[in-house]
Amino acid sequence: MSSRPESATTAADGPARSARPALIWTALALVYLLWGSTYLGIRVAVESLPPLTSAAMRFAAAAVVLALVLRLRRGPGALRVPARRLGSAALVGVLLLAGGNGLVVLAESGPPGGAVPSGVAALLVATVPLLVVVLRTAGGDRPRAWTFAGVALGFVGLVLLVLPRDGVDGVPLVGALIVVAGAVSWSVGSFLSGRIRMPADPFVATVYEMVAGAVALAVVAAARGELADFSPAEVTTRSWVALVYLMVAGSLVAFTAYVWLLAHAPLSLVSTYAYVNPAVAVALGALLVAEPVTAQVLLGGAVIVTGVAVVVSTERPRRTAPAAVDGTARETAER
Repeated sequence: MSSRPESATTAADGPARSARPALIWTALALVYLLWGSTYLGIRVAVESLPPLTSAAMRFAAAAVVLALVLRLRRGPGALRVPARRLGSAALVGVLLLAGGNGLVVLAESGPPGGAVPSGVAALLVATVPLLVVVLRTAGGDRPRAWTFAGVALGFVGLVLLVLPRDGVDGVPLVGALIVVAGAVSWSVGSFLSGRIRMPADPFVATVYEMVAGAVALAVVAAARGELADFSPAEVTTRSWVALVYLMVAGSLVAFTAYVWLLAHAPLSLVSTYAYVNPAVAVALGALLVAEPVTAQVLLGGAVIVTGVAVVVSTERPRRTAPAAVDGTARETAER
């Protein structure tokens, strides 16, 4: 799942340090393609890996690598943060990674006929910016009228996407609801991260978020019996490769490119990942694993993406750009 949808809906373009357009578009391409491809990566990984166990392994490994890089580059105190901020990062990590990403992984690993296709999962997760607007409104914020129009349009698309259609084209309802629950958890984590005291450095915050998310996922996986039944020898090479891809491409490379973009490109441009990623996910699922792209998926997905585009393009924050950049970066590592 990835994503920094809240910043897309709460942060305005602030001054960005100049960078060559070629570098900006290269970084954008990485975010577009790598984060968009993680939904397919999840589907392949859970073919023979226990779902929550695979997610826990992914974030634990990414946290170790990122922590080692920070330690080598910045010295022994690189990961030192006050206990209160450490607790805040852990809470956000559980909401984003264990709740948000973990539920998506579960939905994509469902039984034959009940699993949510990776492209559809990406479209459902695309509602996160819409849910964040709802949370902001409940918290006393007053988004623009066009923002509410985009939210309404996006939810119409959600209904169109999951609406049963003679039992043929409908998305598996239970799986879709699990993804939506994950999107709600991700939205709450995104909402809170901008309102509680987090570690100041987004990379340090990400380490603790991934550690907390990995621990929570491992605990739930053990409670579900995944660890007792897990046999590495039974995992296919295809699933191991997908897991490594998720660790490196999704949680490290794309995240680094995203944080760099926050400092060098207009946020309105960076935020376009929120509606490009679903299109990439649907296309890859259809091309590489023959996921069906029905008229219902195309219509519902197009309406959702249009609603998200309206929200992202019309929202302007009430916070300063530096604060928005900091809050945004903290929430992205999870996809």
